[in-house]
Amino acid sequence: MSQTIRAEMVASVLVVVAEVGDEVGVGDTLVILESMKMEIPVVCEEAGVVSEIVVAPGDVVREGDVIAIVL
Repeated sequence: MSQTIRAEMVASVLVVVAEVGDEVGVGDTLVILESMKMEIPVVCEEAGVVSEIVVAPGDVVREGDVIAIVL
């Protein structure tokens, strides 16, 4: 089953931690966002393999924007 990871708020992408092909587990950080000088980790909710990272450092995401896809 695939999992689409979406932004929960407007933020800037600070760091992309995961790469396409990485095996990730529950709670693993995929991306770190920054909003109002706070760092917000975006974590995986199910184990799988990262199939796509849609964002890059410096991008601005809005609530609901796709960040990554994990299969």
